[in-house]
Amino acid sequence: MPQPDLAHLARDLTRIHDAVITGASPPVQPRALVRRSWERMLRLGLDPAGANRRVVDDGAEVESRRQRSKLRLVVEEMKSVLLRSPDTAPFILVVTDADGVILWRDGAASARRQADGLGFVEGAHWSESVVGTNAIGTALTEESPVQLFSAEHFESTQHPWYCSAVPVHDPHDGTLLGVVDISGPALTLHPAVRSLVTTAVRLAEARLMIVRQEQLNSLRDRMSTVLAGTPGPALVVDDAGWVAYQQGVRSRDRIEAPTPDRSILIPGAGLCLPEKITGGWLLRPSGDGAGQPVSVTLRLSADPAVVEIDSTTEPLTIPLTPRRAQILAAITEAGPAGISASQLSRTLYGDADHLVTVRAEVSRLRRSIGALLATRPYRWAEGVLARSDDSASP
Repeated sequence: MPQPDLAHLARDLTRIHDAVITGASPPVQPRALVRRSWERMLRLGLDPAGANRRVVDDGAEVESRRQRSKLRLVVEEMKSVLLRSPDTAPFILVVTDADGVILWRDGAASARRQADGLGFVEGAHWSESVVGTNAIGTALTEESPVQLFSAEHFESTQHPWYCSAVPVHDPHDGTLLGVVDISGPALTLHPAVRSLVTTAVRLAEARLMIVRQEQLNSLRDRMSTVLAGTPGPALVVDDAGWVAYQQGVRSRDRIEAPTPDRSILIPGAGLCLPEKITGGWLLRPSGDGAGQPVSVTLRLSADPAVVEIDSTTEPLTIPLTPRRAQILAAITEAGPAGISASQLSRTLYGDADHLVTVRAEVSRLRRSIGALLATRPYRWAEGVLARSDDSASP
């Protein structure tokens, strides 16, 4: 885009911004995404002049966030992709966590100096509620890529900037990991910047997929050797619950993330107490009931409703929300044949139009009660004998 066009666009956007902020009628309406964000900022009462309080974590907290972030595994590769391009020479690369906290910043020295004056520094919180409409915070709110040019930012102090931000997700489970952003002087915008950021994020997600598989393979190889010749069922998972190795059990690809003080039900093994190992967890039966059926009673008459899990090891009672009680009642009534997502939608909502909601509800329920439930169709897992308190038989 030629330089004069950028300058003209910046002036037009400033007129639109000033009109909307003052309650006047703008010459044209801002983009829908920008309008939604500005409306959120006005409801929050943020100052469009840029006097909003900055929140900046100290160095220790930033380092702690970095160590918890999976993006630490790919940040150097993203720097290599984005900062070596001549199209991004005047810009800076910023990587945040899912809270919008800047964990890494690199790039042009002149742009870094200007960013310092905005509080656009490592440790700074760049969510919308703190600094107004900006590519990072708005991308987190909208859960989609966002590009903002000049006066599309809510704070006037950010108007000299162009920013292009793309959310990064864990390729295994879709968890939002953070945002990758390229920011710099608005009038130096190159049309290739947007596609470069998107490409870098896709490469990062692909690399994360490879890293996870390499870690699981390493854990599998090590623990299969350790457990060779040992009797009884065993399951080895990483810290997030992804299965690396199983012996004498049939588990899905992922279980709930283990903690040292909570037993987890594993079909074929019963209730297992997680044992921490390097790189993950080892789960083996915590008693003599390996492979024995687990009895489950759904007590709908209780207030609140609960599900009681009784095995030969350790009984559990888990409270249920009304919606989760409805789901388990429908699954129990369906018996071994199970119930499909569309059938469950009809049972809960009276139509088959709520498949996404149903799947999300069951996913959250499975995180609560572990491997008790199987999917496709939804049913009680093999080795689980389930009944409800208004049912005469299991």
